[in-house]
Amino acid sequence: MFKAILPLSFVVFLRFLGLFIVLPVISLYVAEFGETSAILLGLAVSGAYLTQIIFQTPFGILSDKIDRKKVVMAGLLIFLIGSVICALADNIYTLILGRFIQGAGAIGGVVSAQITDLVREEQRTGAMAIMGGGIFASFTLAMLIGPIIGGYVGVAWLFWLTALLTVISMILLLVVPATPKISYSFKQKPQKSARNLNLTIMNCSSCLEKMFMTLIFVVIPLCFVNELGSHKEDLWKIYTPAALCGIFALAPASILAEKYGRAKLVLGYGVGLFLIAYMLLAIGGAENYLWLFVAGITLFFIGFATLEPIMQSLTSKYAKAHERGKALGVFTTYAYAGSFAGGVLGGVLYHHFGIMWIGIIVSIICVLWLGSLLFLANPTKQKNLYLPISEYASDKIATLESTNGIIEIYTNDTEGVIVLKYNSDILDTHNAQAIADTIKKPQ
Repeated sequence: MFKAILPLSFVVFLRFLGLFIVLPVISLYVAEFGETSAILLGLAVSGAYLTQIIFQTPFGILSDKIDRKKVVMAGLLIFLIGSVICALADNIYTLILGRFIQGAGAIGGVVSAQITDLVREEQRTGAMAIMGGGIFASFTLAMLIGPIIGGYVGVAWLFWLTALLTVISMILLLVVPATPKISYSFKQKPQKSARNLNLTIMNCSSCLEKMFMTLIFVVIPLCFVNELGSHKEDLWKIYTPAALCGIFALAPASILAEKYGRAKLVLGYGVGLFLIAYMLLAIGGAENYLWLFVAGITLFFIGFATLEPIMQSLTSKYAKAHERGKALGVFTTYAYAGSFAGGVLGGVLYHHFGIMWIGIIVSIICVLWLGSLLFLANPTKQKNLYLPISEYASDKIATLESTNGIIEIYTNDTEGVIVLKYNSDILDTHNAQAIADTIKKPQ
């Protein structure tokens, strides 16, 4: 598994490091162009999110039709072009153009789909945890080194660094294994992802998770300075320990979800931590309890680190093999929509309602979020059989799809196996194997 996903995880780490590293100081870069409107400043900061929203799903659909590796390479090339334009920008409009182009290289969902193709389902949560840990680490590192490089060398050089990291990512991608060739046979018309309740819940969860993440990073500095009377230079003292706690939470959450089959429990646990974290932030900020405020930040980081690897893995399990790229593209689109909404709403809610009402509003939404998880199917009921293509008649697999208990069946031509997914509440391994043996070739 590690040989397959580590190069991709490094690609993701470097790309997100390049994306995150400019966030703490991009407003300083905008200031170099002279006075500009709030709208133009907002576009310079969030323009990449807007085009990510637009292009995630088309890239995902394209990756279902051609080699995902080629789609990822194309996305990195687009991101590289956008980074160079930002580095060379001498006015706000060129910078905005570069940010739009950066976001157009929307490959987050495609990379997730490629990882699900390269590892078997039983190892998927662990693989997603590695990727999620890389993203989390890139964010933490970017928050620490971005202001240092931007302050001492210049923000333009951050975009050049982003371009360099992207080139390294493209080189690393060359050693990533080829995307497995998967063929799918249908006896009946396949269910569309849009009609899949499980995917709908996961898409909404993706939106809410990223919305609350962006919202909290808007609210924390404002409350830290205005309500608690602290200095912004001290923010790193609470971010760094909280981020480390989050990193340590990644592995236990993944083990509980995958090894012990408690994915829904872990998901609910993460949402519950969001709820408690926002309430602690609200009370700590409103009542001037710094220790309570810091506890809320720490719990939020742990909750975020708990959810991040689990959610993509669950989405990949609920999606049918033939549209996994599309499903993860939609999932990632919802995530960027949530990021954009959280950034926009954060300042508005804080200035018009205050930290206490933000805590109350988010807590109510989290309760509704937890309620929606009751309708989520238990993914641990899905088991797989891996059948050698050489021993089974792959042209007859469609005849098994209508069998009670069979979820889906497809061939992975690269690995030379037929993958039969079944519901373990209806079939045990023996019965599933007996069904598969009805298309076994004569000896």
